[in-house]
Amino acid sequence: MNAVVAEVAKVIIQRSKQSRRTYLNNIKAQANKGKQRSGLGCGNLAHTVAASSDADKVAILDFTKTNLGIVTSYNDMLSAHQPYSNYPEIIKGAVTSLGNSAQIAGGVPAMCDGITQGNQGMELSLFSRDLIAQATAISLSHNTFDGTLLLGVCDKIAPGQLIGALAFGHLPTAFVPSGPMASGVSNDEKVKTRQQFVAGEIDKSNLLAMECKSYHSAGTCTFFGTANTNQLVLEAMGLMLPGSAFVHPNDPLRNKLTQHIATYLASVSAINNSPKALAYVVDEKSVINGLVALLAAGGSTNHTIHLVAIAKAAGWLINWDDLDKLSQVVPMLVKMYPNGSADINDFQNAGAVPSLMANLAQRGLIFMDANPVYGSMKDYVTSPYLDANQELNYQHATQSSNTKVLASYDHCFSPSGGLRLLSGNLGRGIMKVSAVAHDQQRIKAPARVFDCQHAVERAYKLGQLQQDSVIVVRFNGPSANGMPELHKLMPIMGNLMKQGFKVALLTDGRLSGASGKVPAVIHITPEANRGGLLSKIVDGDLIEVDGKSGKVNVLENIQHRDACDYKPVETFGSGRDLFSLFRESISSAEQGASIF
Repeated sequence: MNAVVAEVAKVIIQRSKQSRRTYLNNIKAQANKGKQRSGLGCGNLAHTVAASSDADKVAILDFTKTNLGIVTSYNDMLSAHQPYSNYPEIIKGAVTSLGNSAQIAGGVPAMCDGITQGNQGMELSLFSRDLIAQATAISLSHNTFDGTLLLGVCDKIAPGQLIGALAFGHLPTAFVPSGPMASGVSNDEKVKTRQQFVAGEIDKSNLLAMECKSYHSAGTCTFFGTANTNQLVLEAMGLMLPGSAFVHPNDPLRNKLTQHIATYLASVSAINNSPKALAYVVDEKSVINGLVALLAAGGSTNHTIHLVAIAKAAGWLINWDDLDKLSQVVPMLVKMYPNGSADINDFQNAGAVPSLMANLAQRGLIFMDANPVYGSMKDYVTSPYLDANQELNYQHATQSSNTKVLASYDHCFSPSGGLRLLSGNLGRGIMKVSAVAHDQQRIKAPARVFDCQHAVERAYKLGQLQQDSVIVVRFNGPSANGMPELHKLMPIMGNLMKQGFKVALLTDGRLSGASGKVPAVIHITPEANRGGLLSKIVDGDLIEVDGKSGKVNVLENIQHRDACDYKPVETFGSGRDLFSLFRESISSAEQGASIF
């Protein structure tokens, strides 16, 4: 085992001793009540089965049988969630054939950052994760279930479901992915077209035609954004079937995997105090395996927030220092857009998560004695396939079949991980260095200061950004306006770089997995709205951003300067809206921006 990885685990265990003990005590107290459905009153049970078929009524009221709760993010507007339409019937068919049962415990909202991007709805995006966590917990609060299947894929949905399910960690729990859409327009072509539109070289009809060719069918988006990072990390943590993350929605293997996880979970949920209960699967080894996979794949920056919050929900206290220490020893082993030109289907064809896990195991970077929901970690270096009889089987994962996408055992794309912690007198922030050219990771330039991405867009259109600069977008942190993703900035800054200017972004907002080639220090904490020095920067202040050494500093004496008197706009209305609840309870980005 790599010494640094082992030491990080040791530190996390020590730091989390009390919080983990408290969490497990709560879980054990729930488990010790026995099969909770059997303790319900007759009226409670009657409500539980009132709408069920006669066969399901018999199964649910037979306390020797297993009843699975399904928490679904299904809607038919969003491509990644549309495939979940028929999953409950597939699951029910699989478990009822063995005399068990399954019920839809509840649904969770599933908003799409791709739709809300640049609009007011984006300010509710991060808040939605905590709402989803609460909705998941409420769905499970009926205490009629022996295990949980989580149908969720994208952005805040899967992390929120996991946080909520951890409140019922005495139940065995697994994710059931939906898979990615087929490849459409290449990501490079997509970026080129967007930059042409921002520059006024093409009109909106051209842009729309390209976007519709890119996002064209059911499944997750094909670039390596937050949705696909979710799936990779959750599989690495042992929270779904091995090799199930990136099987296409229409592949016959997809349904077989869904049936198999349903019947398997029913079997491990049959006993009380199951060793496969979620609380025992999400141990320190599972958490670190997820962090290592995130770094090795150059995944979404959103997970520097989500994984902190997920771990905390299980009693584990992790922070950005842990991530940074791991990043020094975990090499980059994957190249997917925005870290390269390949997409998620190329990664799947190269060997996907099982081959990546085998590679990491070969290097001693993951815990092969972790406790996944399915089998042992040896199973997570195997790949699923359908045999001649169309039955599900597994074979040992091979080395990468495309070393331009997934590195071989004796090679890497970079000796350090894809995410980097930067710190200095402006605070601490995250840079996705895997997407940034080596010669672009260091810049020293005067600040151009804005309070929202729309103001940057206006300045660009007026020709006011034609210079080397560090573009500062502040008052976009969790307590200010919900920490929206600022992807409107990427085509603008990409064009400035194309014109030969050296530029970087500094913000207390977010970018996610699609941050691209722009050197961007995001999630800056403390945020401007909480007194961070971002609130004191003015145009012209000299700022140095260095992704190589991990430093971000303002090279001016601004400590005693008065802070800007800007006040965040109440987008949704003077304290009577959902977001006001979020603002009152929010923690910093570094603490996971979690209220759950």
